[in-house]
Amino acid sequence: MKKILAFISVLAILITVPSWTVYQSHLEAGQTIKEAKCQLVQKRNNPYSTMDDSIYVIKYQHKLPSMNINGRNNGSYNNEEMGMPSLLTTKDTRLGEFIHQLRNVIFDDRRLVFIDGKILMCSKNWIRDHVHEMKAFKHWEYDNESFLNFIIETQSDEGFFYELIKQYDDYHWKMVNEDCFILYPDDNLTLVRLELEADVEYLVVEGAMQCYRVNGDKEWLKKILASLEKGIDYSTSSPKRWDAERGLVKRPFTIDTWDFTYNTDTNNRRIEDNTPMSIMHGDNSGVYQAMGYLSYFNRLLGNHKKAKEWDERAAELKRNMFKYLWNANYFIHQLHLNHNGADTLENVRLSLSNTYNMNRGVTNLEQSRAIIEEYIVRRETTESFAEWFSIDPPYQNGFSGHPPGKYVNGAISPFAAGELAKAAFNNGYEKYGWDIISRFIELMEHDKTIYFLYSPVDKTPQGGGPSAWGAAALMSAIDEGLAGIVDMDTGYKKISFSPRFVVTEYEELRYITGYEKTATLVDTRFIITDKGMRYDIISPATEIEAHILLPDNRQCNYLLVNSVKTPFKEVKIGDSRYLDVKVDSEELTTFEIIWED
Repeated sequence: MKKILAFISVLAILITVPSWTVYQSHLEAGQTIKEAKCQLVQKRNNPYSTMDDSIYVIKYQHKLPSMNINGRNNGSYNNEEMGMPSLLTTKDTRLGEFIHQLRNVIFDDRRLVFIDGKILMCSKNWIRDHVHEMKAFKHWEYDNESFLNFIIETQSDEGFFYELIKQYDDYHWKMVNEDCFILYPDDNLTLVRLELEADVEYLVVEGAMQCYRVNGDKEWLKKILASLEKGIDYSTSSPKRWDAERGLVKRPFTIDTWDFTYNTDTNNRRIEDNTPMSIMHGDNSGVYQAMGYLSYFNRLLGNHKKAKEWDERAAELKRNMFKYLWNANYFIHQLHLNHNGADTLENVRLSLSNTYNMNRGVTNLEQSRAIIEEYIVRRETTESFAEWFSIDPPYQNGFSGHPPGKYVNGAISPFAAGELAKAAFNNGYEKYGWDIISRFIELMEHDKTIYFLYSPVDKTPQGGGPSAWGAAALMSAIDEGLAGIVDMDTGYKKISFSPRFVVTEYEELRYITGYEKTATLVDTRFIITDKGMRYDIISPATEIEAHILLPDNRQCNYLLVNSVKTPFKEVKIGDSRYLDVKVDSEELTTFEIIWED
């Protein structure tokens, strides 16, 4: 009850009076326009009140949250599914409970590290896992920055970032040379960079972007920007990291983004003269995205010349990716530089970073759809229970002691599933995206949790990493893909709103997201009827770019935005049809899409 009351209090604080148009025909006898506005605000701004939908064509049928509607159990006892993000429906609790369980798995990774007189909140004590999980926990976490700040503050003179904090007797620090670790004897802890890793610098930039979405702190950005740029400059210049001939980031020959080298002792995480080196597409898409973020940061801070330089560098990196790594359908796994690899299949090997590449913006619509089609085709031909491969085909003779189907040599990955689902939602394969989410709901209902990896044939859980990594990817796919709510500025002041609930079986629901740390609320409602469909969105946004998926068998006759007929554009993405409109937003913005008779 206390949580619900607190939630209502936050809602009351956030919402101010919008300037809706109230027509004379809407007035009750003897009522002034001012009185009508006040009444409307009171009723519509409180989602727990009885809603007066008299000015709307399409009416909501039920209030949410509730426990039972028409004899169906549609809500949990004590509303355990409520949080940021969360979902309530009038049909059942399955999707809402799935989000709740994902949140539990992610929260279970949260811990504190006490080092050098500092208290750090780490969602796992590896910055990689922390940043990958941040795409979910940023919605409820109150300390997104402390671990990231520590990693930035300890940046090496050369420009690289350290990545993990371990106990002294967990000997990761002995796997690298002296320049790749710092000892903290008073704390019995070590700060380590596994030298073979090529993703740390771009992940730190990604983490900064996620933090800025929440905190909106330009002064903080000013303090860290030079370090972020130094890190990407290091990735694109150091002989350890950069293949100058092809203009691409390189790494030792690993499976995708992993941290052990082929035919090398797993206790050796160094880069040495005889280390087999390769170019992996995911490192380069990550750096490409980071360059875009650095351009955004510079432009935000008035450094327009520097922003343009980052844009130009990103464009060149992208050209080189497609020149050397693209096979017309997807990115090949590895381009080997000083060795012949483990077999002759690298050009047909589909690795998990292909799913990330689409969501990092390196592929256009046609290229993204080609990658998604490859996954759909392999789903039909694979012997695995799902197409969410860590890598396919696996290395049949094993890779550093991992036989086919074990660990990242072919196990099935929830983080690949989440990223693939998000890409599917955003590239005209919305039903496929929902199918992925639905299959994972069934998997979680069976196992009562989510695991890091799964055996390809019998679904046996495999360890070896944080389950929260995959949980965060799935949650992000729901939040930014299915619900389609993307913060385009900071604090949701500008929103891209691309809801796709019409591909689900739900006919009426409420979806909530935002940032708990700053009491930022985005509260949406959806209903679809024989007359049309309606979305309401309560948010701090002053601008909403709506991109609303239409059902297959319906045509939009007209659009009402806040009860005003509004021009729109219908666009196609593949076979999917969207209604596009850009509006200056009020605290409550209502979209009613009315079908043709």
